[in-house]
Amino acid sequence: MPQRLGRRAAQAAAAAAAAALLVASPACANEFDILGTPRPTVQYTVDDAAVLSKATRSDVNKRLKLLEIQTGYRLEVVTVRKLEFETDAFAFGDKVLETWYPTAEEGDRQGVLLVVTSGKEGAVSGGKSFVGAVGDELLESIVSENIPIFTEEEKYNQTVVSSVERLDAKLRGNAVPEAPKRNDTTRLRTYKTKEETDKTKKVTATVVATLLLIAFIVPMLQYYGYTARD
Repeated sequence: MPQRLGRRAAQAAAAAAAAALLVASPACANEFDILGTPRPTVQYTVDDAAVLSKATRSDVNKRLKLLEIQTGYRLEVVTVRKLEFETDAFAFGDKVLETWYPTAEEGDRQGVLLVVTSGKEGAVSGGKSFVGAVGDELLESIVSENIPIFTEEEKYNQTVVSSVERLDAKLRGNAVPEAPKRNDTTRLRTYKTKEETDKTKKVTATVVATLLLIAFIVPMLQYYGYTARD
């Protein structure tokens, strides 16, 4: 009997602990999982949001491995579902970089491409040499064009691949591929068609003619009324 009670107590404690973890995990899994991940050595992707295909991870890892071997610049790709505590993507990207490379010397030629899936946003953080080699113009373009345009359509693989291709080209000194263009089919027209213009002209002419007619006939009717009474 005591043994059975002990087993039941242990089972209850385990269930309670599991329930507590399930409740707590949505709030802390994303950021803390990434910050708690050891610095990548072999792989170049940390897909915490689980949005990258196997083919994408393989291609990106191969490309970034060659980039590091041939140029000395290392870029990590990090995806996260949501930022709960550090809600600024750039601040969190810097925090990841500082966690993996604590000193300025270690992080000088390192970079992090961050994609936040729920917020449809991201950031590119890096050490002094990395940021200097990439340049502010390309960094801004990736953050304001590549990441939001593709994430709005939930094309996360394309988000990462296109951003990595542009960063890779820049760091190698090659021609950088153009930024994607937003295909906004719902954009409102700011101009009128020929048919709309012609229709407006007809309505305007009718209104003007009516006003002129009223301005001419009303005084005549008033004059006729006065003279008729006399």
